[in-house]
Amino acid sequence: MELLVGVIASAPAAPEPYASLAELWRDRRSELTESLVEGGSLSALPAQAYFMFLEGDMDEAVMALGSVTGMRPDVAWGAAPWFGDVRFLGTVSVEALAEACLRTLDYGHDLDTDEMRERFAPWFHALDVVSERHAVPEALAAMARLPRACGQYEFAFALCDRADAVDRVMWTAIARATTWRVMGDLDQAAAAFECALHLDSANWSIYLDLADVRAEQGDFAAAASLVEQALKYEPHDVSLRAASAAYRTRLTGSSDDLKALIALAPELPHTTYRNLLIDYACAGPKLPRRLVAKAHRIRRH
Repeated sequence: MELLVGVIASAPAAPEPYASLAELWRDRRSELTESLVEGGSLSALPAQAYFMFLEGDMDEAVMALGSVTGMRPDVAWGAAPWFGDVRFLGTVSVEALAEACLRTLDYGHDLDTDEMRERFAPWFHALDVVSERHAVPEALAAMARLPRACGQYEFAFALCDRADAVDRVMWTAIARATTWRVMGDLDQAAAAFECALHLDSANWSIYLDLADVRAEQGDFAAAASLVEQALKYEPHDVSLRAASAAYRTRLTGSSDDLKALIALAPELPHTTYRNLLIDYACAGPKLPRRLVAKAHRIRRH
C-alpha cells in the first residue's frame, strides 16, 4: 500500500495505482481496515481516501484527502481520477467538502502561487459543482477560505454570492470581510464586518475584527470604542483586553494602559498580533521612554 501511495504521489492523475489499490482492497479488506485504524500516517491517507470512495463513503473520502493535502500541498492529490468522478461530486455532502477545505489549510502553507493554484484546480471544480448542487450558507462560507488562501478572490466572492442567495448569515459576511481585508480594501472589509455585526450583534469577535480594521485605517477612536463594546459580551478575553489597552494608549498616551498591555502581552497566543498591538501603543502621544522601551523588549522576544 505504501509503495502504491508513493506512485500516486509522483503522478496523482495516473489511473494504474488506483486500479492496484482497488484490487488490494478487494482481496485484503479486513487486514487493510485494521491497518488504517491503527495507522493514521501520511502514507495511509491517500489510500484510505480511495478506499472510502470505493465503499461509497464520499464524506470520509474527501476529509481524508483534505488532511493529506494540508500536510503535503506540494502534491496534486486532488488530481486523483475519483475526485472528479460524477459519483463523488454528485454524492459528497457540502458540509464534508467544506471541512476538507479547512483541513487543507491546517498547516499554514503558502498557497497563493501559480503552482498551488494549478494543483488546487480540481478542488475549485469540486467546490463549484457541489456548491451549485446544494448551497448551505455556513458551509459555503467555510469553503471560501480555500480559494481565498490561493488568491482566487473572485471565486471566494462567488461562493459568498451563492450563500447569500439562499440566506444571509453572519459567516458569509465574515468570509466577505476577510477576503476584502486580504485584498487590502479596508473600506469594503469594514462594511462587510458591519454587516456581520448587524446579523449577530452580540458576537464579540466581530467587534474585535472591525476594531482591528479601523486601527489599520488609523481611526483609533473607533477601534477603542468597538473593543469596549466587545468587552461587554466577553470581559475576560485576553485579546480584547490587550487590544483595548493598546488602542487607548495610542489614542490618549495613557501610561496605565501601556502598563496593562505590557502585563497582558505574554498571554497573547499570536506573536504577530501581540507585536502589532505593541507597535500601535508605543506610537501614542507623550509616553515615558522607559515604558516604551520595556514594551519594545517584549516585542523582540
